[in-house]
Amino acid sequence: LTLGVLPTIAPYLLPPIIAGFSRACPEVEIVVQEDTTARLLKLGYACELDLAIASLPIDDDRFEKETLFTEELLLAMPPRHPLAGRKRIRLGDLENERFILMKEGHCLGDQVLSFCNRRDFRPQVTCRSVQIETIQALVRAGLGISMVPKMAVDGPARSGPVYRSLEAPHPTRAIIALWPRQRPLSRIAGTFLDHLRQFTRMARATKAR
Repeated sequence: LTLGVLPTIAPYLLPPIIAGFSRACPEVEIVVQEDTTARLLKLGYACELDLAIASLPIDDDRFEKETLFTEELLLAMPPRHPLAGRKRIRLGDLENERFILMKEGHCLGDQVLSFCNRRDFRPQVTCRSVQIETIQALVRAGLGISMVPKMAVDGPARSGPVYRSLEAPHPTRAIIALWPRQRPLSRIAGTFLDHLRQFTRMARATKAR
């Protein structure tokens, strides 16, 4: 089973899902291909992937798309940042901040910039990376702020970064599964998608309690 997954999703979402799937289908070998959205679409259409997990927007009618869930993007700040003590943080409060974002071509960086641009806010981008872990380490070192997916936040770490929600409307991203219309899902890929659906439903139900 070959899965194509964005690197901003794979390490946070996949481990428990693959664990459950492997218990049910121990004979299946799983290959995880992490890449950009453009590359995943190319591999998917070439039938080199059984299933892909990415995030919207994806404007490509060659693929079937199923939205799994939507998650908030949280503001990540260095420890003891002046804004960390505020109950409400507006986008305008970040006018003089240095932003650390994903490298161009990675959709998370585009999503953050799109959210800002729709609100006539032009962030001062001073650094980019291809790994969320690196971005969070740079934020922790006091080199700037960022917006990171909620799934990448394990909990309050003693050394930071500090995470806060922006004032509504919050920045979000929608996580989807997709596969080529020209090729129906295989039985094994369909089974994995069922595990993915079940896990995301259970996760949403747990958070709603």
